[in-house]
Amino acid sequence: MLENDPKGKKPLYINVYDQLYKQIIDGNFPRNSKLPTENELAKSLGVSRVTLRQAISLLQDDGLIKSIQGKGNFITNPQPKNMTAGLEKIGNPIEKCHSEKIDDVEIEFRLDLESDYTRQVLNRKAAAVVAIERWYKSNGNIVAYAFTFMAIEAVTELNIDLHNEKQLLNMLEGEIYELANTATLEIKHSTSVNSSTQKHTIIGGEKCDLILESLYRNDKYPIAYNKFYIPVEFSLLKINATK
Repeated sequence: MLENDPKGKKPLYINVYDQLYKQIIDGNFPRNSKLPTENELAKSLGVSRVTLRQAISLLQDDGLIKSIQGKGNFITNPQPKNMTAGLEKIGNPIEKCHSEKIDDVEIEFRLDLESDYTRQVLNRKAAAVVAIERWYKSNGNIVAYAFTFMAIEAVTELNIDLHNEKQLLNMLEGEIYELANTATLEIKHSTSVNSSTQKHTIIGGEKCDLILESLYRNDKYPIAYNKFYIPVEFSLLKINATK
């Protein structure tokens, strides 16, 4: 019974956290499995629900547990630390920062006139701007969203056929990161992705981590400007810093 731990060396919720962390890493709770209810789990550990919630909050920060409103707490995919590249390497942020396995991507594009905003983010004048939307799916659920601006001149330079959906998707999801020499990223928070004008509702989209990404082949202007919206319950932002 943890509630009466005589050692007193750690706060009680840290002891609960340590115990649950070990059980998750050891595989006692399989990936995507639902944890017992808070009442059941607190009773089995001999602690109060307040203490349990403090421990679960830390596990959520670690990316080991996600909370789905109205359904409960679920195990994500535990990943060994420092084994995969984070945002310090050029690469698709959805692949590196999303806890769910993406099994489908829906894509749409339109041609827009340039604006003050597109001139700012693309750092160039453009005859037209291609606006591209992507909805990321996992098991049939929309779990992330991306919006891309590209100058029509960049589309021509990259020999992209906008009407070839497969080629366009392959370029935006992978090839463009191989072509890019540098990138700048900015991380913010957003509560605006599930607007009334959005085609699909993103699960957990009420609170998202927003990654703003500019990809460059040269120092003059980005070949693409991306906005990735990852619901916080699926977000695993990581940077492997070295000296």
